[in-house]
Amino acid sequence: MKRNDYNIRQEHPDDYSGIRETNVMAFDKGENEARLVELIRESEQFVPELSLVAVKDDGEVIGHILFSIINLVTEQGTVHTLGLAPMAVKPDYQNSGIGSALVTEGLRVCKALEYKHVFVLGHPNFYPRFGFSRASQFGIDSPFPVPDEVFMALELKKGSLSGLQGKIEYPPAFNAVS
Repeated sequence: MKRNDYNIRQEHPDDYSGIRETNVMAFDKGENEARLVELIRESEQFVPELSLVAVKDDGEVIGHILFSIINLVTEQGTVHTLGLAPMAVKPDYQNSGIGSALVTEGLRVCKALEYKHVFVLGHPNFYPRFGFSRASQFGIDSPFPVPDEVFMALELKKGSLSGLQGKIEYPPAFNAVS
């Protein structure tokens, strides 16, 4: 997807160092996010089509978003779903619409790949604009002790979370970083 002076596309191996740099720069403890991306990339939960970069015309990575497979553990069994984490934009490019464009394009790809829902631990003033709402409204709990409003879910297919009360379980990569 082409936007102004950047393009959003699936990551390539030559983007890895730029993705690492973007995550390190975007977060207070950016080494953790950068390591999380690398651990997920090396795991069975990685979906290559769901690791997207915002790249300037000169090839500089200025943003990155990753959706990977996580589990929703219910009384009926375990359901595969997606977790959005992390999403990063280099500080000089923040508040310019790049993060929103990454989320929008990422969700479009998730739907195209026929995933039914996505979970995110994130800013309660940002993600609802894309349709996310409190996961607790669906009877789904976070695996972490976090405020209710920051753990959110989005049904990519309407009604897909109906009757799936339970708790999200993140894969080991998330435990490897603090």
